[in-house]
Amino acid sequence: MTADRFNQCLRVIRWTPINIASALQCELSWIEALEAGNEDVPAGLAEWLETLAKAHEALPPPTTYRSRSAKH
Repeated sequence: MTADRFNQCLRVIRWTPINIASALQCELSWIEALEAGNEDVPAGLAEWLETLAKAHEALPPPTTYRSRSAKH
């Protein structure tokens, strides 16, 4: 997985580097290295991210709730 695809998957999933570091319980600096292409994305992580990205692309958020606010 390239750094570009890694970043694209994170955008599709709507995760920040902090979110994925928290999910993986790893150092943020490692995630930043993956983002920049300074470290190779491990195959297992790439496969997991691809699966999550495909699920998010296939099941986008419903548009029914746009512009909703709390009733006071």
